[in-house]
Amino acid sequence: MEQSADVLVVGAGLAGLTAARDLLTAGRSVLLLEARDRVGGRVVNRDIGDGKIVEMGGEYAGPTQDRLLALAAELGVATFPTYDTGMNVLHFNGKRGTYAGAIPRINPLVLADIGMAQARLESLAKKVPTDAPWNAARAERWDGQTFETWARRNTVSRGAYRLLALAAEAVFAAEPGDLSLLHVLFYSHSGGAFQNLIATTGGAQQDRFIGGSALIAERLADRLGPETVKFGAPVSKISVTGGKVTATTVAAQFDGKRIIVTAPPLLAGRIEYEPALPYWREQLTQRAPMGSVIKCQVIYDEPFWRAEGLSGQAAGDGEGSRVVFDNSPPDGSPGVLLAFVEGDEARRLGRESVQVRRAAVAR
Repeated sequence: MEQSADVLVVGAGLAGLTAARDLLTAGRSVLLLEARDRVGGRVVNRDIGDGKIVEMGGEYAGPTQDRLLALAAELGVATFPTYDTGMNVLHFNGKRGTYAGAIPRINPLVLADIGMAQARLESLAKKVPTDAPWNAARAERWDGQTFETWARRNTVSRGAYRLLALAAEAVFAAEPGDLSLLHVLFYSHSGGAFQNLIATTGGAQQDRFIGGSALIAERLADRLGPETVKFGAPVSKISVTGGKVTATTVAAQFDGKRIIVTAPPLLAGRIEYEPALPYWREQLTQRAPMGSVIKCQVIYDEPFWRAEGLSGQAAGDGEGSRVVFDNSPPDGSPGVLLAFVEGDEARRLGRESVQVRRAAVAR
């Protein structure tokens, strides 16, 4: 088995796979080290029978995600629109209502309040350069406050703040107090606008991939070849001596001239480095946590909500899932509702049993 290459790549998610592809295209030899027995990282399909799947990781694509969509097209992975026909449901302040379009039927004063806050947010986001957000004129000031601080200062009603908090949970899988304002502004500008991040048609949830998003990773891996990807190889230590780098796994050691670590900061921080990383890099890793999200799929014989004139999309400020989408296969059978549990609610339910979590979503 080949134990050395010009470049070692840690992690066979989409970032690691595309890095390996580009290196091979440039004529370098590559070994891609993956801890799991599959590629894809945070994109993964689950079989539900009859050749159909649901996605248990990332799945949506929309305008501005040009590179992902171009990669999918190159690999022959087609898209289909997320079901977005009919009325949406909003459970808010103890009441259930339905609405069409982007504006829910709630207190007009609350709508005006959140509309003004969102307009301010969009205006600030345009001032943040997407290629270097730290160069924004007020970057230090914005990075020194949380999105929660800003949202409370820029809304008058409790209802408007709660809607902004719900949007933050839906987009970032985190609470408003977990996020710096600068990051929210940067992310909003990158997506075109904050509204785009929470929208379906014309927004970040516009399209899904036929065969599932993991198909992109699987086809990329096929192009790399079985000799490139090493499964069951979690890297526990990276050593650099002279012009050689060594990655140690539970099964073997791999040598290279360079190494690329594509694992998320939380996992990259668990690797032992020799010599140690610079203190500023260590502290950056410690301060870049992942979001908290539980993704639940509820499967029905058919999407009954469509016959009732509902889109399958719902949001709410109560316990359990606060964001729901129609996640049925392209032909609409079986009916699947995707329920997200995020932020503090995910942390709370994550400590509970499977039975408690199921009851919190399917009730």
